Amino acid sequence: MTKSVHHWIGGKTVEGTSGNWGPVTDPATGAVTTQVALASVEEVDAAVAAAKDAFATWGTSSLAQRTTILFKFRALLDANRDAIAELIVAEHGKVHSDALGEVARGLEIVDLACGITTQLKGELSTQVSNRVDVASIRQPVGVVAGITPFNFPAMVPMWMFPIAIATGNTFILKPSEKDPSPSLKIAELLAEAGLPDGVFNVVHGDKVAVDRLLEHPDVSAISFVGSTPIARYIHTTASANGKRVQALGGAKNHMLVLPDADLDAAADAAVSAAYGSAGERCMAISAVVAVGSIGDELVEKIRERAEKIKIGPGTDPTSEMGPLITAVHRDKVASYVKGAADEGCEVVLDGTGYTVEGHENGHWIGLSLLDHVPTTAKAYQDEIFGPVLCVLRAETYEEGLALINASPFGNGTAIFTRDGGAARRFQLEVQAGMVGVNVPIPVPVGYHSFGGWKDSLFGDHHIYGNDGVHFYTRGKVVTTRWPDPSEAPAGVDLGFPRNH
Repeated sequence: MTKSVHHWIGGKTVEGTSGNWGPVTDPATGAVTTQVALASVEEVDAAVAAAKDAFATWGTSSLAQRTTILFKFRALLDANRDAIAELIVAEHGKVHSDALGEVARGLEIVDLACGITTQLKGELSTQVSNRVDVASIRQPVGVVAGITPFNFPAMVPMWMFPIAIATGNTFILKPSEKDPSPSLKIAELLAEAGLPDGVFNVVHGDKVAVDRLLEHPDVSAISFVGSTPIARYIHTTASANGKRVQALGGAKNHMLVLPDADLDAAADAAVSAAYGSAGERCMAISAVVAVGSIGDELVEKIRERAEKIKIGPGTDPTSEMGPLITAVHRDKVASYVKGAADEGCEVVLDGTGYTVEGHENGHWIGLSLLDHVPTTAKAYQDEIFGPVLCVLRAETYEEGLALINASPFGNGTAIFTRDGGAARRFQLEVQAGMVGVNVPIPVPVGYHSFGGWKDSLFGDHHIYGNDGVHFYTRGKVVTTRWPDPSEAPAGVDLGFPRNH
């Protein structure tokens, strides 16, 4: 029997009334298991109204109250890791261990939010002039919204709402309609932790819901993670409506492998970073740049490891990679591999015909490896968002660096080398927001900020860390002058001697 997923508004489940529904499939079987209500403009307005009402008291609540609730939420989240991971497996398709890892990375940001008190300390300069002091403080912006992608239905929302709530804002989450259930489980845990009604809301939907959030006069800020075209649209539209925006877009992350690198370690890293989460992550390594004469050996090591990866349902503990999110997405990913040879690529591994026995209708695709990929090939130019790894060749470090910097994307990158001088040059010269040195997926820990350059980020702020705190707060400077007590009106004695 197909279950229904509804909205969470004002601290409770609110049934969808728009009459529009979206299908949610089990990627391992292809079967539709759930229908999700898609919000109308009126339903989005109801969520904004609930958040606005809640902000009147939450925005002035004490830091002690906020952090006490967040500590309780963290304990509940930790206790419900498996339950959330099971929802991710059922609707996204990733393997259970990967889903648990997603929850763990989200917990890092909850940890940061629990300690938000130190992040919100202001600054004070005394006696800037005679009896004049100046103080800088930060205050919440109001109602904020997060629009999040399908690939990390628990982690990416947790990159946003814990800091937003901890700093005194109220939050509306519009998760992907492809895997909506984890967001509702999180809402229930927040309510159980004692979060006041209306501080956290969830509205499911499509472009109708997104556009209403972008234009609603009572929404002050928009956070987004998704593809570059949509990120650009989110930034342009929300900014035109007077909102602050952080919109994280797509990627084509390169890994530069120098001739002195440990090739076994580099091959392990390439396989993990390219094929983990079935390649459905914006920090996946999708292009390896082999420098000098090591290319053939490196490609062979990658091929040997890729062929051993076990693909199967996320519920099978022996599976290392699951299916893709939808059949449409699977077919799009496969098209890049099927057209690769005609564009000059050498197809080392072709995973497009892969199926799993007993689950033939699942959204399966195997691992693909393309070598000698020209920069003109679509497989190189586009963000594929699937288990396809391109290998390019360069004669020198400088040539490899120039190739990477010519990409319109600048999300993450990595270098593999034993040479500290080369690594130092790379981290300074490469045009990307996150750099790994012998680390293939340089996602920052929670107290540093995540974000790319160029077409991978629209807006001025990265997400979480110090940038996250600044994004969800506004600075205010207060200049104060008080008369000296000795200047009190005649007849009033405050006990201060009048000797100066």
